Amino acid sequence: MTTLGKVYLVGAGPGDPELLTLKAAKALRSADVVLHDELVSSEILRLIPSHAELVNVGKRAGKESTPQAEINRLLVQYALLGFQVVRLKGGDPFIFGRGGEELEALRQAGIEVEVVPGITAALGAAATLQVPLTHRELSSTLILVTGSSKQSNHIANWPDRLPSNATVVVYMPGSDLAPLQGRLLNSGVSPATPCAIISGATSESEQVHITTVADLVDSPQMAAPKLLVIGEVVRLASPNHLRQQFREYAFSQDLVVVSPSNTSTTMESTK
Repeated sequence: MTTLGKVYLVGAGPGDPELLTLKAAKALRSADVVLHDELVSSEILRLIPSHAELVNVGKRAGKESTPQAEINRLLVQYALLGFQVVRLKGGDPFIFGRGGEELEALRQAGIEVEVVPGITAALGAAATLQVPLTHRELSSTLILVTGSSKQSNHIANWPDRLPSNATVVVYMPGSDLAPLQGRLLNSGVSPATPCAIISGATSESEQVHITTVADLVDSPQMAAPKLLVIGEVVRLASPNHLRQQFREYAFSQDLVVVSPSNTSTTMESTK
């Protein structure tokens, strides 16, 4: 009788291979099969032993991708064959990564599961921007939401009124930011609240655009994966980092860093 294998739900981090955890690297080195996301870097994939089978099950908007039900089936199938299986996901498996759905499928099949957390994109982006997502003077509330849904007209749920001291991070905000802007304004967010759009957080191709809620719809199109950070803490972003990341953009004269007590200054960069 074949001994059942084990499945590891592993977070690969936000992009920079140096942000992969030691435990994640250990799981990869012992894997027989790795089912990985499209966005996992080649540097991380090179840690996988040559004998292991690699299966790309990545999902990219607008492109053909593997249905979630098929991914669940493959995880169960490989484990039933006795393999050590790693499901390698960008960021953290339980932060908008569908890890919960895979966990349920594996439990129902009686497969042993271990979860290896990863650094989620919000934390990686905040670190490279030098933006603290919480701050005793500016933000005591952190809200993580997703702009992605099966329904194209759906906007992620959040409270009808957002606290004035909240930092909101929107994963997968999409290319049309008008509905999101409307929801923010209807929730009581000031039009002058600064925002940062980050594309390819922590990767070599990372780009950053700083704007305000009022001007959000005029932001340049940026490649996925991206996320949006909204809140007064964005005013603390490193100006040197932004100039380096946006060397192909002309910076507005209004781009400054202000102290927490001065919240009237706009941080903005325009293409």
